[in-house]
Amino acid sequence: MSAAPGHVTATAQDVAKVYLERDGRQLVVGLAGTWQISAHLPGTTAIEAALDGDPAPDGIRFDAAAIEGWDSSVLTFLMGVEDEAESRSIPVNREGLPDGVRRLVELARAVPERGTRSDDGKISPLPRLGRFGLKVYDGALDELRFLGEAAEAFGRFLRGKASYRRSDLRLLIQQAGADALGIASLVSLLFGLILAFVGAVQLQQFGAAIYVADLVGVGMVRDMAAFMTAIIVAGRSGAAYAAQIGTMKVTEEIDALRTTGISPMEFLVVPRIVALVVMMPLLTVYADLMGILGGYLVGTGLLDISPRAYYQQTVNAVNMTHFIPGVIKGTVYGLLVALAGCKQGMDAGSSASAVGDAATKAVVTGVVAIIVACGLAQVISYVFGI
Repeated sequence: MSAAPGHVTATAQDVAKVYLERDGRQLVVGLAGTWQISAHLPGTTAIEAALDGDPAPDGIRFDAAAIEGWDSSVLTFLMGVEDEAESRSIPVNREGLPDGVRRLVELARAVPERGTRSDDGKISPLPRLGRFGLKVYDGALDELRFLGEAAEAFGRFLRGKASYRRSDLRLLIQQAGADALGIASLVSLLFGLILAFVGAVQLQQFGAAIYVADLVGVGMVRDMAAFMTAIIVAGRSGAAYAAQIGTMKVTEEIDALRTTGISPMEFLVVPRIVALVVMMPLLTVYADLMGILGGYLVGTGLLDISPRAYYQQTVNAVNMTHFIPGVIKGTVYGLLVALAGCKQGMDAGSSASAVGDAATKAVVTGVVAIIVACGLAQVISYVFGI
């Protein structure tokens, strides 16, 4: 073993020592003394100079036979040496290091640094598309799994075998139905007024103001009452369900239910689904009446239509082929809102902010589901002539 040209030895107050030697084309980095984080430790300047020398070494190996003691400071030094070698594409052999030091270096190399910028910006579009597809696929599977569990729990409810409290179900029915009458009345009445005004502006041009009754009656009964009521319920009950279940998840009540052998789907989700599925048709019928009342006020108050004529025109225009689809839509919308709220609550994180996020997602998901279902219902009605 011969000394490297321009042999350099760096010392740190005779505590930690580094010496460099050549073994053929290999650069030997020797460590000696006691390496402690409180001491002034050698840098990598001499090693960098040796790596840039002529001829450049083919590899680096360590010799720590003379090391007397070490702590994490030696890890910092060795990582620096390896970084310099890696930047020059020079391989490093760690066999000469103590077992503990070698394992620490391997662990440090295996764990990525925190706070570094993600490499997503360097990924080509095709892998990004693949990742997005996998994410959508996983999300779809998760949704199907939830729907399957909810269907199974609802089946147990219909057979009378579900674990839930009847008092909770009665309270949920009251909250979803009677407690929502105020806001449902206001919104439906105002929407009936608006629909009548919009129709009157156009129909009066043709002397057909009486057909405002047809426009308001059919529009409210067939679509708008169920749609507007569902939006209201998504903001009230959907968000409430997500917040309630999310809070129970934060306080570990859901874990407690599972520990005692009670299914959270049966105890929490099914009663909420039943409450909305039962009350949404009734709320829809009530919204129908309030919307027609709003049109009646405009027709009789501003368009000089007699109350009897407006009533008779509405009766002639609205029939069961309009009424039944509206009630069915209201029921479906209620089911979608309940599923969205409960799903987001079950998926909520374990923090207060996560509960708020779950409530927001429940409203957004519920509204989007209502709009999609409404569009599909219109397409089906057109295709089958309903």
